[in-house]
Formats: sequence, structure tokens, C-alpha cells
Amino acid sequence: MRLRPFAALSAVAMAALLLAGCGSADNAAPAPTGSAAADLCSAAAKPGEASDSVKVDGAAGTPSTATFSTPLEPKDLQVTVLDEGDGPAVKAGEFVSYAMTAYNATDGKELATIGYEPGQFLPSQLSPDTVLGQVFGCGNVGKRVVATFPASETAQAEVYVLDLLGTVPTAAWGEQQDAPAGFPTVTLADDGAPKITIPQGEEPPTETEVATLKKGDGYTVQKGDYALIQYTGVRWSNGETFDSTWENGSPIAYPTTNYVQGFQKALEGQTVGSQVLVVIPPAEGYGEGEINEADLKGETIVFVVDILGAQSATSGAATE
Repeated sequence: MRLRPFAALSAVAMAALLLAGCGSADNAAPAPTGSAAADLCSAAAKPGEASDSVKVDGAAGTPSTATFSTPLEPKDLQVTVLDEGDGPAVKAGEFVSYAMTAYNATDGKELATIGYEPGQFLPSQLSPDTVLGQVFGCGNVGKRVVATFPASETAQAEVYVLDLLGTVPTAAWGEQQDAPAGFPTVTLADDGAPKITIPQGEEPPTETEVATLKKGDGYTVQKGDYALIQYTGVRWSNGETFDSTWENGSPIAYPTTNYVQGFQKALEGQTVGSQVLVVIPPAEGYGEGEINEADLKGETIVFVVDILGAQSATSGAATE
């Protein structure tokens, strides 16, 4: 059976969970600050009779086995904390990695175990307004909870055992690499935002050229995978920035095949945690079109891309 996104989580919960922090660069919401950060604690769902009745075997951070009397019929979202975790406390606006085992609340059968292997889930952004924020609250890395979701018009009642595995930086963290001679130079701000300088007097390449500036040790991105990325794009002709997630407020996530050919080459075959510099001639860029109302016809374009996470196109959690 092909699972819905996030296994078989109810449709409303699923949309809130996976879309948190992963919109387009034009409409991405800024990270919560101030009172919103404090509200992450108060947003945590409360335990109830249904969630308290679930018995779970297995250590936090590993796949679990849950047993409960069936049919279990929760009336609302209930969350019971099984392990508080001993890692750093998470904050609103942070991206986190997580994993879970899902069960049918009616018959107790396991639906899926996912997220414990690389490339099965994208990192998601914590917010008081999302299901992920309500499930984990302002807990610590290593936290394990059992969550019971009521039936809806589009989904059956479900039981989840969820593990908060870690936080994910919003800039590449891989090992520094030397860029080839003749490439644009890149300097980084304290938050990781890149500044790209085009080499003076150099003609742009006629074919797409890719250099790895930081080499991550995570999952290798394949064609069609979703990739969570930060990027800045500039024109070779004058060095001006025409698009940047750093300026727009949040990383984005799309399948690699949603991008122009040259940008795909910067993603596919790279590992999570890497930072990539790519120079794209018009033929593999936006040679005949516009992006973000900026006319890029005939322009050679340069991107610095930070790969923060990826989800396999063949994962059971992939969007239908």
C-alpha cells in the first residue's frame, strides 16, 4: 500500500506538519520570535485517557512496538510523554528531524515505521501553530511521545509514537573544500548567508560547472527527491543578487525536478550538509524566461546552495 505523507496521519494534521517552514521563497513564513517562541511550551497537547492507555516497548530514538485496546477512539489530539529526552531544549522556528511508528487505532495494526533512516523525512520547522509543535512542544532532543489522533472525514483514528531526533542547522555544516581556480569566490556571514563575488575580467563558462564548498556526510540526493535548501543567486554579468532564501526568510523544499537543469545538477548526487557553488549558462538556466519578476534572458547565473535535508522520492512518506 502507498502511504499518504507522514504515513497515514490525518489529512489536516499532515498538511500542517510537512508544510511547516517548507513553502516557496515568495511566501515562506518567518521564524517565530518573542511570544511565539514562549507559546511553543503552552501549545503542547495534553495527555488523555486514549494516549495514556498506549503501552510502548523500545528505546527512544529507535523503532517502537505499541499495544493498546482496540478500537481506540480518541476524541481529540492527546499526547503522553514517554521520555523527556536529555538533549538541548528546542525552540520555535528551529528545524528538527524526527521519526515515528504509526498504528491504526481501530485494529492496532502497524501502518509504517519511518524517519529512522536517512532520506525518509524532511526536517520540519517547529511552530506553535503546527501539529509538530503541538506534539513535541518545547521539549528536549531525545523526547519520545505517544500521540492519538481522532478520526476525521478523510482519515481513520491513528496512534503515533514519535521521537524528536535532533535540530537541523539552517546553513551547511559539512567539511570545508577548496573551490577550483576561476570560480566565483564566496564569503559567509555569521549566520551562514553567502556573498558571491564574480571574478573580474573572466568570461563565464559555456557549460554548467559545479564545485562543492562544504562536503556533508548525510543522505545523497537523488533525482526527484525533495531537498530542503537555502540559496543565493546572482548574475555573472554584474554580481547582483536576483533571488535568495536568506533574504526571503526561510529555506524551501521542492523536488529536484522542479528546478532548471543547471540547478538540478547542483543538487543531485550531493550529500545533505553540503554547500554547493554552481555556475549555469543560459541554456541550462533561465535563458528564455523570467523569475521573481527579474529578466534573466541570456544571463549566466551563479548560485550558492546549502542542502539541509532531503526526502527520497521513493519513501513511503512521499507526497502522493
